[in-house]
Amino acid sequence: MPTLIAQMMAGGDVTVGNLRPTRDLTHVADTVAGFLAVARADGLAGLAVNVGMNHEISIGDLAALIARLMGVSPRIGSSSARERPAASEVERLVCDNSLLLRSTDWQPAYTLESGLRDTIAWFKGRGGVARATEYHI
Repeated sequence: MPTLIAQMMAGGDVTVGNLRPTRDLTHVADTVAGFLAVARADGLAGLAVNVGMNHEISIGDLAALIARLMGVSPRIGSSSARERPAASEVERLVCDNSLLLRSTDWQPAYTLESGLRDTIAWFKGRGGVARATEYHI
């Protein structure tokens, strides 16, 4: 997301790697709240508990959503130079948060859209990112 937001703030075309993989994105505040809920819960110590939204979006659709929220209309394209090596790309990452929801009182405070609005505002409040065309994590 930082790379997408930075490129859109800089104007012009947006170039990413593969547009097809999907990701389940969770606002950092919800992630921290989820970790704390797991730590406080009885019976979860030592278990794998997924903290996430249980919703996936493709990188291409994410880029289009960020553009809409920022009020810009860049051409969004992919570049093989920005793609991960074939053996390392994960095509689909989606959370199963059922154990978390069943075992704690955790509920996300952010939707994908509200979290993106918050993140965009954070970047704009700092004047963007230097070297917007580079990959940022």
